[in-house]
Amino acid sequence: MKVSAERLDNHKVRLEIELPQPEVAKAVDKAYQKLANKVNIPGFRKGKVPRKVLEMRIGKEALLDEAFEIMAGPAYSKALQEQSIDPVARPEIEVVTLQEDQPLVFKAVVIAKPDVTLGQYKELQVEQPAAEVSDEEVNKQLESQRTRHAKMVVAEDAALQNGDFAIIDFAGFIDGQPFKGGDAEGYPLEVGSGSFIPGFEEQLIGAKAGDAREVKVGFPADYFVPELAGKEANFKVKINDVKRKELPELDDDFAKEVSEFTSLEELKADTKNKLEQAAKQKADRDYKNNIVKTAVDNATVDIPDIMIEKRIDNMIEDFDVNLQNRGLSLDKYLEYAKTDLNTMRDSYRESAQQSVKTDLVLEAVAKAESVEVKSEDLETEIAIMAHGYQRPVEEVRKVIVEQGHINSLAESVLRKKAAQVIIDSVKKE
Repeated sequence: MKVSAERLDNHKVRLEIELPQPEVAKAVDKAYQKLANKVNIPGFRKGKVPRKVLEMRIGKEALLDEAFEIMAGPAYSKALQEQSIDPVARPEIEVVTLQEDQPLVFKAVVIAKPDVTLGQYKELQVEQPAAEVSDEEVNKQLESQRTRHAKMVVAEDAALQNGDFAIIDFAGFIDGQPFKGGDAEGYPLEVGSGSFIPGFEEQLIGAKAGDAREVKVGFPADYFVPELAGKEANFKVKINDVKRKELPELDDDFAKEVSEFTSLEELKADTKNKLEQAAKQKADRDYKNNIVKTAVDNATVDIPDIMIEKRIDNMIEDFDVNLQNRGLSLDKYLEYAKTDLNTMRDSYRESAQQSVKTDLVLEAVAKAESVEVKSEDLETEIAIMAHGYQRPVEEVRKVIVEQGHINSLAESVLRKKAAQVIIDSVKKE
């Protein structure tokens, strides 16, 4: 096999691959056997049809195309190995010569994984983030607990204000006619939440239990129900009750109710301790991330656009899966968020570029430091995953192997080990 390579730009390489005629003839024979076992021709058993009859039935070109499929994959893989090219996308193939009595010649335009020029990645000096917790943060956490344990009580003779819950009956009309989904009874509406049509809640402020209000609103032009979008509507609203949150007193009794402690001071101390632990863990994560980010920023790499686009594809796919797990769809999310897929892709672009660069730099560090992934490294990672999913290790391992993800897992572990090399080498102040 002959291979020549021509670099077209920073990312693209054109390979010209030539296979000798005897290999072409062998591939054509294999193609004949393969197709003869697939094609039904009256008067012949499968696999027994003469070649000339088969060629008359399917055409010589179909036989040669099948032979090309047999030859091209292995030849392309071998050419990549010879030229030390790691492709990041499917190649563009151009057949130059494909005849049984001639050598096979074809070209493949490849987008290669870019070279990385490493900067300083060892003995970096990175500031350790502080992990302090203020009294204000402790108080905020306690207030959050108070809110979670608040009771909704009827506020007698109270006028509705923001934050109150109005228990309402309502009926909506467009051009004097009721519309689907425009009415309800005993509906609990939090005034100021913005959960209703813009302008609806504000027109209830000041009303008391027993009052009736007529509310006039316009549905937004981009409202998610097309038949209502842009329409003016009138709502007849009756306020049945006004309810307000009644917060418990922040005292020893509250501490006993919400925790195993007998005093408010003990609850405060425990709250502060938990916040400090969380802050320390976050500071440690941020510190390690900043170390790796510094090494990545110090490196230079020209990333092909297709790598960034593929990473964006993966990010959106992951987001879509998360939505589906919550019973939503990507199309509905885009509708509610008043955006479109192109805008969403643009919002991911910067983080996708940083993510791809980080992977490339860590792979380059792994190569420079001769980092290897051993079987025990993979087993440790699988055990961590199994713990996170709360599934048996054997089950997680089986899924990874059956779905063909063992190589991507090994690449992930390689990058983690490379990141640890960078972190372990940091200069301590």
